[in-house]
Amino acid sequence: MDFDGQRVLCLGDVMLDRFYYGQIDRLSPEAPVPVVRMKENRAMLGGAGNVARNIASLGGEAVLMGIVGDDAAGRELAALVEATPGMVDANIRSATRPTICKTRIIATHQHVVRLDEEVTGAIDAADVAATCARLTERLPGCGALIISDYAKGLLGEEVVGHAIAEARRLGLPVFVDPKRDDFAFYAGASVLTPNLKELRAAARAPVETEEQVAEAARALLGPARAGAILVTRSEKGMLLVEADGGVHSVPAHAKEVFDVSGAGDTVIAVTALSVAAGYALPQAMRIANAAAGVVVGKLGTATLDMEELLAAVEADAAEATGFPGKVATVAQAISTIEGWRRRGLEIGFTNGCFDILHRGHVTMLQAARAACDRLVVALNTDASVARLKGPSRPVNPLEDRQAVIAALQAADLVVCFDEDTPLDLITRLQPDILFKGADYRAEDVVGGDVVRARGGRVTLLDLVPGRSTTNIIARSRALVG
Repeated sequence: MDFDGQRVLCLGDVMLDRFYYGQIDRLSPEAPVPVVRMKENRAMLGGAGNVARNIASLGGEAVLMGIVGDDAAGRELAALVEATPGMVDANIRSATRPTICKTRIIATHQHVVRLDEEVTGAIDAADVAATCARLTERLPGCGALIISDYAKGLLGEEVVGHAIAEARRLGLPVFVDPKRDDFAFYAGASVLTPNLKELRAAARAPVETEEQVAEAARALLGPARAGAILVTRSEKGMLLVEADGGVHSVPAHAKEVFDVSGAGDTVIAVTALSVAAGYALPQAMRIANAAAGVVVGKLGTATLDMEELLAAVEADAAEATGFPGKVATVAQAISTIEGWRRRGLEIGFTNGCFDILHRGHVTMLQAARAACDRLVVALNTDASVARLKGPSRPVNPLEDRQAVIAALQAADLVVCFDEDTPLDLITRLQPDILFKGADYRAEDVVGGDVVRARGGRVTLLDLVPGRSTTNIIARSRALVG
């Protein structure tokens, strides 16, 4: 997954989001309101600006186009755009409208109050003409157009109609985050991305079940002349209904939800980036869903970087393919390792029977994990252990041994091999570091030549004296006998 060089024009209501953070210790003696003792404050791009931030944070290039005022807030907003790598300032400076500014006061992670400074009436004719002209100038060379409607007056009929027509003329997909309850207003868009509330208002129909959501979206596709409707359903995930009849759904994957503000911005940004990069729309939906699961776990209108997105996509893929834990087939391990490697992580590998887990095993695995970014632990199958150790072994079957190793924090992935040595497995997985106990010589470690051939290394780890499965079994037999 690579969004570098993907340019997306973000047209919409641009805002300055200010956050003041403090602590509440008492009520005011002047009125029954809390007194917030301020500690820090920060400002960031909001509205369509947050969509652009998401694009830039993932390596894309965002051309941000909206209306800002000739005022202090507008200058602060312009400075934020200039300071953001991967963002191009194409905003129109209006002589008649102030910059939209939202100020949030937050105490102990709770919103206390929000102050909105805005004018929401339609922009004047001069600003309409300037916006249309600049869009015609800046849209060539882009891979997609996003229309982010916050109902603040910029996106009137003339601006929206011109933007969609220009994108269509250039063969670009158009993604719209709608605020009007008449989706026909955005006629010709490739994808509309309403939430459940917006879908319900437009369809004037119930949207409680997945079937009802799909039916409502189908009913709106015709009037909207849209290629698809992608519905964000909060904790229920996302549902994509395509004009050709395709219906796709994906469950939400947020591990913990702190703040859902801005999640819709992330969804439309990642969906547009993914389609511009060549992904089919159902794939783009899954990538966007993974991204949304990350940002709702952060406070405020947050973004994510490519490493976070890759990790989330890999986690979702693991769950979809049936190994949400650490135990994997060889094919699943190869896919997971490829994902780790794309993120620049160093992959370690060690192997053994791990029949009766003891201090020596745990110490060795902890040392190995400390020396790499991800550790793959390979276990001999029961048949392989029996050939190596005799017919009375293993004491614990493979399923139990896998479960015990997977429970250790040091192990990131657990696989098995049926051969007498892990040579074939090492050849297929291609780890960067091969770990073995110090009772071996580096030149005798199976698979060492394979690892060294690709620039990797073999590392010998100190053993804990007197700790071995064989000794444990011997002592147990002596006690019983």
